[in-house]
Amino acid sequence: MSESTKNSRPLVVVMGVAGSGKTTVGQALADHLGIEYADADAFHSPASVAKMASGHPLDDDDRAPWLAAIGAWLAQHQDSGAVVGCSALRRRYRDVLRAAAPEVQFLHLDGDPAVLTQRVAERPGHFMPASLITSQLETLERLEPDEHGHVLDLTAPVDAIVAGFTATLIRTGVRS
Repeated sequence: MSESTKNSRPLVVVMGVAGSGKTTVGQALADHLGIEYADADAFHSPASVAKMASGHPLDDDDRAPWLAAIGAWLAQHQDSGAVVGCSALRRRYRDVLRAAAPEVQFLHLDGDPAVLTQRVAERPGHFMPASLITSQLETLERLEPDEHGHVLDLTAPVDAIVAGFTATLIRTGVRS
């Protein structure tokens, strides 16, 4: 772990498929740590939002500028720390974020696909249809051993997820 990580607030990507709780957990984690939160949905182009809203999954060409923008935002918060809720489904997407912000850590919210589908179906006014959950699960590449991060159960209470992840930050020497 580098000296910069030990002397700064953490950079965290709360990752997972739609309906995993990225926004809820990400905001709660940021509030707990006293750092800024951003939802990666805000970084999507209008064309990408329209594409998803019409039931079509994004491809890598759609994701490239989105990931670059999120990476730049994380890099701007290297010293102050920040949390972003971002699907980060593939290793290569996480690599883009890591290239921009090498100290980033990942919190993967994982769980039962039926719970995910139900959550998305019950979410009012969001552009992501429940029909894309299957596509996201097929795209998902789980965190690999060399990636800094932890997988937690998306059905656990938000406070328990925040406490569990915060404990990993304390063990790794990041102030919380």
